Amino acid sequence: MSTASINIHAIKAIYRFEMARTFRTLGESILSPVLSTSLYFIVFGAAIGSRMGDIEGVSYGAFIIPGLIMLSLLGESISNASFGIYMPKWAGTIYELLSAPVSSLEVVIGYVGAAATKSLMLGLLILATARVFVPYEIAHPVWMVAFLLLTAVSFSLFGFIIGLWADDFQKLQVIPLMVVTPLTFLGGAFYSISMLPPVWQKITLFNPVVYLISGFRWSFYGVSDVNVEISLAAILGFLAVCLGIVMWIFRTGWKLKQ
Repeated sequence: MSTASINIHAIKAIYRFEMARTFRTLGESILSPVLSTSLYFIVFGAAIGSRMGDIEGVSYGAFIIPGLIMLSLLGESISNASFGIYMPKWAGTIYELLSAPVSSLEVVIGYVGAAATKSLMLGLLILATARVFVPYEIAHPVWMVAFLLLTAVSFSLFGFIIGLWADDFQKLQVIPLMVVTPLTFLGGAFYSISMLPPVWQKITLFNPVVYLISGFRWSFYGVSDVNVEISLAAILGFLAVCLGIVMWIFRTGWKLKQ
């Protein structure tokens, strides 16, 4: 289906349904991640941060803000998108969706758009909450929003793929808990990789999350562990790969028509 004939009403219907589910479970969807991240600010920002020196001219409490936002953003983007598309598969209503006059592009825009919106709401709420605990400045607000948006969309697409791949509820949590969360903790969320021994610095560069956190931190304070252009290329590359996989899934019907 060409972009000129996109069914806007179908996209709105899917988007509104997913957003309505979020507001029905507001505590679990929004408040719980915000409260959990607030505990990180209290422990690492106020308690531990007050005993640590500045990192690259930035107080420790402020330095970890981008990493904590990314930690929540990656997890929630994957969780929202994977659960959103898995439920129709589990309930059997996915076949109604596939037989409806709705293109694969419209389905992806609806589900991924809703998941990315939820993640952006969460990210902005955490950013506002951080102000309560730690003073900070945003050196490049436009780039901050760009990195936030690109990350939310990319990992919502990734979560959409996980939701199509998963055969049960347990599989929905395997990659976020066993892969993404450890990579985020080891990707400089709480420290600069320049603090590591030279050998570990080189090893850490194989962690893709390093580039996301580094670019996002640069948008706040103008400091980064890797070149910001490389960070931008990494997130755009990941977005392109996820788009390619989703297009392949809908073209072949893998995990959709079985």
